Amino acid sequence: MRMTTRAHVHQLSFMPRFFPVNAYFVEEQDGLTLVDAALPYSAKGIIDAAARIGKPIRRILLTHAHGDHIGALDRLKSALPDAEVLISARDARLLAGDKTLDPGESQSPVKGSVPKPGAVRTRADTLLADGDRVGSLLAVSTPGHTPGSMSFLDTRTGALIAGDAFQIRGGMAVSGKMQPLFPFPAMATWSPAEALRSAKRLVGLQPTLLAVGHGRMVADPLGSMNASVRDAERVLESQGKGGASHVTANRP
Repeated sequence: MRMTTRAHVHQLSFMPRFFPVNAYFVEEQDGLTLVDAALPYSAKGIIDAAARIGKPIRRILLTHAHGDHIGALDRLKSALPDAEVLISARDARLLAGDKTLDPGESQSPVKGSVPKPGAVRTRADTLLADGDRVGSLLAVSTPGHTPGSMSFLDTRTGALIAGDAFQIRGGMAVSGKMQPLFPFPAMATWSPAEALRSAKRLVGLQPTLLAVGHGRMVADPLGSMNASVRDAERVLESQGKGGASHVTANRP
């Protein structure tokens, strides 16, 4: 595991040969908020990294319920029974293995490594909605990769932890836009059109740092994020879904 630090954010990079995965610590006055739980074997590295920082893990905050973001959740909760677990109310259903869709949602099947019913024992202590606060972090609903994906903006610094709403590995791209050098986020995306809408919303937040599930952290990311949005628009238009290009960026 490699740890990289920028301001209040520590990136923990776990490096399987073909599928690097990140989790994050955000420092707060009372301790650490862990954003995502990486892979099943990552629990020890996460706990050891907290010891290196010298602060307790107070919260386990999940961007979405795919296996490479919740892998160590049960082991971490067992080791840290007092840590609060938080996830969006929508993706709490995926965490429990429920892949059913709501009537107003795109009826494309949910993709990616969603746990089977009962495979994950841990349930969230807190279900999040758009606009909720978790310490210094603002919860931002960013559906697309999964129906209930969330991103988190550090209101102190503008650092944005965006799960798989964007990828950096293989070249920056909006979730759902295939990058041949690292195709896995696109392959696991439920709705590319929703992902594009969410990406536009994140651009509107004007982040100073972009931190995602796969790839390095990027400072001053707006230029690259905007270019990625334009690329995703072109792909959707070429597939006959051009209406997505007329969606305007939402504000928090």
